[in-house]
Amino acid sequence: MKVGITYNAKQVDDAAPAHLAALIGQAGGTCVVFSPSEEIGGVDRLIVLGGDGSVLHAAKRASRLGIPLVGVNYGHIGFLTEFEKGEAERAVELVLDECPDTIVRTLLEVDFNGAKREFLNELALLREVSQGKDIRAGKLSVTIDGSSAGDFTADGLIVATPTGSTAYSLSAGGSIVTPDCPAFLLTPVCAFSLKSRPIVYPDTSELSFTLGGQDALLAYGDGEFLGKVMAGDKLSVKRSGRSATFLTRSRSEFFRRLTNKIN
Repeated sequence: MKVGITYNAKQVDDAAPAHLAALIGQAGGTCVVFSPSEEIGGVDRLIVLGGDGSVLHAAKRASRLGIPLVGVNYGHIGFLTEFEKGEAERAVELVLDECPDTIVRTLLEVDFNGAKREFLNELALLREVSQGKDIRAGKLSVTIDGSSAGDFTADGLIVATPTGSTAYSLSAGGSIVTPDCPAFLLTPVCAFSLKSRPIVYPDTSELSFTLGGQDALLAYGDGEFLGKVMAGDKLSVKRSGRSATFLTRSRSEFFRRLTNKIN
């Protein structure tokens, strides 16, 4: 078994990946330490040391290469990590397991004026706020599979995967969806109407967005700025043809971990 390790140097001391690499060697495996994560490749499994941001970044690269991964939390909340910092050695046991349990997580494919990107958590469309600029809500028309899903007046909208349901979408009042649920969520941010509620729709659907008048929203994918969305721009979201595979000690661990993190 050839195992890769990538880590966030701002959160993790160099000794941590070196220690895990030694354990992998003692167990008969081989190990490669990647820094930065863009260098990931040529391994059977991947250990990510860091917070949720580190896991997000590594997961998109690993998904393109078909590499299963497991995260160890060296950050704050760690919704995407399987183990806490003090359990890092257990991650070695899991990646060396010949038949571990896995969770396959859906990716979003975002098409913004012909430029396509993939994201694990969400696409967020947010109202622009800056000094000297009037505060006004964004007005956005949403279409699902060619049929109107309504017009929203809000500070923004979030399209979240099941993985992203426990992230920004949850803080905006969205629902929690299990990672393997075949659905996406559309969550308004500070909607100006009490009728605007989160929408759960099948992940086989495709969403498109239209802005009217002089409205503009800022687009972010997994926290990365994509650009300003203006009237006339073409923006759509659908399920990606790729997915990210996460190793897990038990599929039921998701609920235990989620309860601990939220409480």
